[in-house]
Amino acid sequence: MAHVCIVASVTSEWLRAGSSVARRVVWPGTDWKAGSMRDKVSGARRWVVKIGSALLTADGRGLDQAAMAVWVDQMVALRKAGVELVLVSSGAVAAGMSRLGWAARPKAVHELQAAAAVGQMGLIRAWEASFARCEQQTAQVLVTHDDLSDRKRYLNARSTLRTLIDLGVVPVINENDTVVTDEIRFGDNDTLAALVANLVEADLLVLLTDRDGMFDADPRNNPDASLISEARADDPALDAVAGATGGALGRGGMQTKLRAARLAARSGAYTVIIGGRIEQVLARLKAGESLGTLLAPECNRHAARKQWLAGHLQMRGTVVLDDGAVHALKQGNRSLLPVGVRAAQGGFRRGEMVVCVGLDGREVARGLANYSVAETQRILGRPSDEIEKLLGYVDEPELIHRDNM
Repeated sequence: MAHVCIVASVTSEWLRAGSSVARRVVWPGTDWKAGSMRDKVSGARRWVVKIGSALLTADGRGLDQAAMAVWVDQMVALRKAGVELVLVSSGAVAAGMSRLGWAARPKAVHELQAAAAVGQMGLIRAWEASFARCEQQTAQVLVTHDDLSDRKRYLNARSTLRTLIDLGVVPVINENDTVVTDEIRFGDNDTLAALVANLVEADLLVLLTDRDGMFDADPRNNPDASLISEARADDPALDAVAGATGGALGRGGMQTKLRAARLAARSGAYTVIIGGRIEQVLARLKAGESLGTLLAPECNRHAARKQWLAGHLQMRGTVVLDDGAVHALKQGNRSLLPVGVRAAQGGFRRGEMVVCVGLDGREVARGLANYSVAETQRILGRPSDEIEKLLGYVDEPELIHRDNM
């Protein structure tokens, strides 16, 4: 029997509520006409959509499959309109808590991992069933920070996701909460979604949340708060209104969403922070309606290698540069040679990310080292033509090539 996908015309009241009732402001300092950037949203070809735990589990009451079906209908409609789509789904821990009967989010890592293991089963099954109803193929992708920190694994992940997208499959991505530890956690799926946007070179990142967007004051305490319609992602004034508090179910908050928007902006992606309970929210964004908060990038995409480097969160070591090397990197667009290095610290290996700092301790650059920390300590301060004599071999004359910085 053929499957029939029907876009729901009647939804629960919480899906009807939306930011249309809020006063809207364009953030001071923006330099475009109000609403003009909405064309970037409606014309975006590749979307990353992230849905938070509170939305997916109806604030902790278990997976809200009716709400999931409404979002799926809209995502399938986007696919039919030619949009390439990646879904980043929270909810594994929250769903596991519901199944296990836990009222409060645990703090112990092993308990969080156990809840994720239980919840992931139901979460991915629910997504698969809902998409299958619309005859849309899906794929589960679980990642850890190391998958995007290691260059080889990063490239493998990118190739896999691009292949899935080319095949018309919707990847459903989540952090692999069952195996990660505190030291390698993304910390929130907003950050994960932004890194995925970098990974697949998305045009648009949509963060569906239980708030209508970002406000110029806390709407829970200030009835005069206005929804920020459009702003630059890198505007430092936004930090003051973003706050730092996450929800009881998830690890994210408005501050993590702002940070995610800034990470996404590094690869030229626009970000919309918007209430997932708004009726037909994705369809209305595609139509160009001015909903939620649109955060725009400052500049166009970097090269794929550059955006990967810029999005790194985990550094493996530090190299200290003399003033000549600092000047060469900042003014001369040059590679880093061993002769300009004064010290090397940490446990980095070849191909891993290091921070380059000046003698004053200020960060100058980040890049992939061509030599390990032990090798770097042997060749630092020496000209490149002595590397082979000092190490017995030479891989590259540069410690960090400009293309990897």
